[in-house]
This record gives sequence, structure tokens and C-alpha cells, in this order.
Amino acid sequence: MAKHYKDLGGYSDLVAAARRWQKERVAKPGAKTRRLVADCLAFAPGPERAQKVTVGRRWEKDGIVGEELSWSVGYGPRTQAWLLKPAGATGRLPGIVALHDHGGWKYHGKEKIAIGPDAQSPEMVTFHAGCYGGRAFANELAREGFAVLVHDTFLWGSRRFALEDIPEWTRVCGRAILPHAGGDPESPISVYNAAAGEHEGIVQKYATVLGTSISAIISFEDRVATNYLASRRDVDASRVGCIGLSGGGLRSTMLNATSDRIAAAVVVGLMSTYEGLLDHNVVSHTWMLYPPGWSRHGDWTDLAACRAPSPLLVQFDNEDQLFSLDGMKAAHKRLAGHFRSVRAPKNYVGQFYPGPHKFDVPMQEAAFAFLTERLGK
Repeated sequence: MAKHYKDLGGYSDLVAAARRWQKERVAKPGAKTRRLVADCLAFAPGPERAQKVTVGRRWEKDGIVGEELSWSVGYGPRTQAWLLKPAGATGRLPGIVALHDHGGWKYHGKEKIAIGPDAQSPEMVTFHAGCYGGRAFANELAREGFAVLVHDTFLWGSRRFALEDIPEWTRVCGRAILPHAGGDPESPISVYNAAAGEHEGIVQKYATVLGTSISAIISFEDRVATNYLASRRDVDASRVGCIGLSGGGLRSTMLNATSDRIAAAVVVGLMSTYEGLLDHNVVSHTWMLYPPGWSRHGDWTDLAACRAPSPLLVQFDNEDQLFSLDGMKAAHKRLAGHFRSVRAPKNYVGQFYPGPHKFDVPMQEAAFAFLTERLGK
């Protein structure tokens, strides 16, 4: 009797049918897999560099100096970003691209992981407390001696769609689900986030028609940011890493897979085999996790390890509500096998922590130590 999948019901046998047609494949680290990844994440509207970069306010507080930046990626609104460094730093610093999460919260981007020149909003104070142990981890990384770039990516913050550009029916649907999702129908931010969540599928349809995907567009924009960071005179281009939680961990995975600039990557709370997702939260995950066509070539973990032996830290939460523990353990085993296959087992580190989906202070400290070890100070 076919296994029952809760989201497939009477079509649960579709899984077995698909497996008869397409056997599981393992995409091993190396040039061939990287070419396949590049094809699945293809989006090349122009050079991968920030255009018309401007510098706004500069500030110093709490041991950090910051710059307010903006640039164009060639389409849509300008990208807003912050560059954070330790006060008094001289010479070329190792650089980190700090990648904000998805979180079902698209109204803000960089503010979810960093504090800029202005006071935090109450919403962001609460957000940091819930996901990040009460800290803006990008600022903490800067205090550790890194030049940290935090930018808004496609669909978030300064790069979000205007509410009036989201179809009316999608906005209506977003409002309808707000009470069931614990949102506040009187909050403009909650109303926007609900509408934007429903809108993501429409954007994916447009991207598919245009021969690309949300995954590919975001990956492109993150490479633009990485190349800008590496181009700065105060950054050592040979020592650039990336880090993110959840959707930020997903972005870190794709950026590491597609950019030779990245010398070390940290992925937090976003690693599972595809098998581990089949009966657990496929419906609630972002389209970013499903680059069209990739699963014909390999597993998500194969994409994550395609640049092995480039150093990779993955942090798992044992009670992560977004993934099954079996799926996470299987991912850890498969990643470790990939790094053993290229004779660099120590370049992959998998860490399991108690608790739900998060990037709390102990996890942050371990991640910072990994980046310091691999990139130096």
C-alpha cells in the first residue's frame, strides 16, 4: 500500500509514480554539478556589479561605524544597504555578506538582522527577540572585526513590491488568512506581509514565463552585493564569507554555490534533504527552496556542497518546526559524505542545537568563531 502524504491525500501514489520515472540522483561536488547549479539558477540581465552606487549617511555608535549605501541592479527600485565595521578599524578587513531571512515578513529586509543609524522600531525589537536571541547579529559580527554588508534583496524592504501593485484579489486573500496566521488586521505591516506572502507564487509564475525563478533572481542580487563588498578598498577580497538564518541560510547556500568570491559560508536553520520535506512543510516553504529543475539533478544538499572543499558550517535546531529531525540528520550525513569524497572532511562542520527554529546567541558565537577561524581577522 502506498504511503500516505498529508498534503497529497488521494494522490499520495504520485510520489512512487515520479520515482519510477526519475530515480534519485546524487550530484557530486565539482565542475559538472556547479554547471548544473548555474543553469538552474540562471539569471544574467547584466554584469554582476552594483550600478550607480551612492553613499548616504555615515554614523558611529556602540563601537560600530556605518555607511548607508544604495545601488541599482538594473531593474526595480534601488537596493538599500548598510556597511558596518568596528570603530577604529584600519587596513583591509575580512568581509561578510549578512543575509536577512524570509520569515514571512517582507516589509523589512536588512533591519531584521542589523541596526542602522536610526532607533529600532518596536516591531524589529520584537523580531530580534524571537529569532536572534535579542541581538542584531550583523552588528555583533562587525564588533568581531568584520566588514559586514547587509542589503535588501528582491521582494524585501526597499526591494519589496508596493502594496498597490499586488493584485486586489491577492490582497483580499492575504487579509482573509491574517486571523488564522496570528497577524493583526489593523497593522499595515501585517497586512502587507500577508499580501506579499500570497503574492510570491504570482511572482514565481512571472519569473518562470521569463525563463528564470525567484531563486535565481535573488541569487543574482546577492552576488551583486558580494562583488560590491569585495571591491571595497577596506575589504580583503580573498577573505569574504556569507551567513544567514532560514531564508537567509537558503540565500547563503545559493550564494556559496554560485560565487567563487565566497571563502566560507554559514547556513543556519535551512538544511534538509528533499526527501525529508515530502511530508513536512513543503507547503509553507518559500519558492526559493525549489529552483526549477534542480531536483532532476540532485538533492538540496548536493547543491549546498557543490563547491566542496570550500568551508561550510551548517547549524541545525533539533526541534525546528520547519523541518523533520530525520531530514536534517540525513542532510548532515550527506553533506559530510560529500566533503569526505573530496578529501576535506574537516571543511564541513554540522552542529545540532536544542530548541526550535532560531539563531540564538550560543549559535551566533559558534558561527562567528567558525568565520574567524576560516577568514581570520
